[in-house]
Amino acid sequence: MTKKVLLIEDEPNIIEAVSFILSRAGLDVKTHSNGHDAVEAVRARDPDLVILDIMLPGRNGFDILQDIRADADLADLPVLMLTARGQEKDRELAKRFGVSRFMTKPFSNAEVLEAVRDMVAP
Repeated sequence: MTKKVLLIEDEPNIIEAVSFILSRAGLDVKTHSNGHDAVEAVRARDPDLVILDIMLPGRNGFDILQDIRADADLADLPVLMLTARGQEKDRELAKRFGVSRFMTKPFSNAEVLEAVRDMVAP
């Protein structure tokens, strides 16, 4: 069964790159580009993994992550935060809110693919 990934990201170049990498690896990738209704998109698309940016229009990734962790149906969903904000305080905040894994931009294609494969492995 094909694993489903929801990429919540607003930067077109990142959306294109990550979607290409993961699709080529056989994953079903859907995208969402704003924070306003990101949690609703997670519920509607029922992914096996969410890749989440911090800086999004509407709501930031930290707020979205907190909502995901507070929802009993989504609480165990793996979340990879992929962001340009790689300062220690951002990492600590993401960890406190329950991120599964944290990666910074720029990233290597191989790193992202390896992280995603690890997180969706049965």
